[in-house]
Amino acid sequence: MSDIIHLLPDSVANQIAAGEVIQRPASVIKELVENAVDAGATAIQIVLKDAGRTLIQVIDNGKGMSPTDARLAFERHSTSKIRKAEDLFTLHTMGFRGEALASIAAIAQVELRTRRSEDEVGTCVRMAASQCEGQESVSTPVGSNFAVKNIFFNVPARRKFLKSNQVELSNILGEFERMALINTQVAFTLTHNDTELFDLPASNLRQRIVALFGKSLNQQLLSLDTSTSLVRISGYVGRPESARKRGALQYFFVNGRYMRHPYFHKAVTICYENLVPAGEMPNYFINLTVEPETIDVNIHPTKSEIKFENEQPIWQILSASVKEALGKYSAAPTIDFDMEDAPEIPTAKPGTHVAPPTVQVDKSYNPFRSGGGGGASAKRPQYDWQQLYSSFNSAGGGESLTPDSDEVVPSKADFSGGYVSRLSDEEPDTPQASGIFPEFESKLNQSGRPVLQLKGRYIAVPTADGLMIVDQHRAHGVILFERFMAGISSREMASQRILFPEMMQLTVSQAAVLREIWDDLTALGFDLADMGQNSYSVNAVPAGIEGVDACDLIGQMIATASEKEHDAKTSLQQRIAWTLAEAAAVPVGQTLSKEEMSTMVDDLLSLKTPAYTPAGKTVFVVISHDELQKRFN
Repeated sequence: MSDIIHLLPDSVANQIAAGEVIQRPASVIKELVENAVDAGATAIQIVLKDAGRTLIQVIDNGKGMSPTDARLAFERHSTSKIRKAEDLFTLHTMGFRGEALASIAAIAQVELRTRRSEDEVGTCVRMAASQCEGQESVSTPVGSNFAVKNIFFNVPARRKFLKSNQVELSNILGEFERMALINTQVAFTLTHNDTELFDLPASNLRQRIVALFGKSLNQQLLSLDTSTSLVRISGYVGRPESARKRGALQYFFVNGRYMRHPYFHKAVTICYENLVPAGEMPNYFINLTVEPETIDVNIHPTKSEIKFENEQPIWQILSASVKEALGKYSAAPTIDFDMEDAPEIPTAKPGTHVAPPTVQVDKSYNPFRSGGGGGASAKRPQYDWQQLYSSFNSAGGGESLTPDSDEVVPSKADFSGGYVSRLSDEEPDTPQASGIFPEFESKLNQSGRPVLQLKGRYIAVPTADGLMIVDQHRAHGVILFERFMAGISSREMASQRILFPEMMQLTVSQAAVLREIWDDLTALGFDLADMGQNSYSVNAVPAGIEGVDACDLIGQMIATASEKEHDAKTSLQQRIAWTLAEAAAVPVGQTLSKEEMSTMVDDLLSLKTPAYTPAGKTVFVVISHDELQKRFN
């Protein structure tokens, strides 16, 4: 029997390593920029074509490499930072793994041009599928110029699973923002398809935050600066009023490296309890500096998750630092009394008796006494109840009280739909009130199907199979979703002009995604105009969504397009249409008339797939007759 264990060829081993290190174009940019920063670059240019599919070019003015180093850098486990095992625990730099360039060269065509300041000419190395295709001397500036072309060209399965351009670009911009935030001493430029997206000069952290995310954030930042023997904490947290439901700007860095840390995230968010509404999250940009030997950065392939030796005490220090910032800058709401034109309150003098105010009550007054007088002998007036009830209903009244009791007597108008639609479990005796006027009960079923609204959220409808309970918000959302999808397909969605156009200021990354979904928004009925400097005016919205915040809605659709990782164009349109439908659907708690409920149920049941939303949530349930019968046994 022959041996079955053998060593993999370098080309195959490199592709396996690339699976850990290079997941998408954003991974390539991360590795190349980190290497450039470690090389002492003060200016880094990033050039992209087709969201990195066709070209990723990173140009830096760092120290460069010799011809020998340039070729050796593409070999596995090659590094300039580690000499012995102990060096792994005292790293202060990013690019030390020694597999990045080898992994990139394994799945793409790479050309490197580099020169050191002491060399008269530089060198050019061309790699493809882990094979060196040539090396020659060239004239090139000091530094390094990496051009990565046709990523995953030799791994079709990996290339097929790349997402759409807007999703890949969003991932690239997210990675770029993280690197730009922590390396404020470096000037960055980013160009995509010949359009410059970022031009960031070297600056401090606050200026970099404003340059990346907009000037409106400048006044919302509260500074952190805490130093202890375990950790130094610096950076900024956002004021409570800047908290967001979606897309909160939350960044943790440790020793100059971006990380995700749910434990420390909780330490920050717990400080905002009772300061922000439920469901909203604060912004923060926090940098932790600790001794390198107290952390382990190699527990995750991308080094984005880090293990701390002193997690619990750092949690307490971080929480105290954030609370101090919120308290120091009076982030908590305060009561400010306006004393202008207020009456002067006299100061009490010692020994002076102050009598409390008294109220005089005429205990003999009786409001039912004829002539408006009072007294025990007053007689109760006699009412013509039939005439009173008829006049009340003819005036369109709602609920009335008899003088004998607090019982609610429903009017005819109530039985025609308005009153029934407001039934809830907080009014348990109201259905029984219909027995007072039996001549009106048959009117419930004279037009359309009998319906009942519960708690302002559900619609109960009897069916041949039992009782159907419909979630009104989801039902209306599904109906609108089908309508919006039809509008996108036909490009004939009606628009409603806005009298005063609304202005919307976006970040560079949001503006990039907006350009990708511009045609879909136009098909839905939006009319946007580019005002320059990432500012846009909303001139028209889809007809039927009046009252919805258009700018907030477009922001949600931008977040949906960038966060959800689907590659099909139809899927993107569906996600945008569903975001719009959810925002425009009747909210939970809104009272509907009987006619509105009947129409909604009819429209819902006319759809091909009415039972579930595009997000997979249940729209209605049916309680069978057998199940109802069991509940009464």
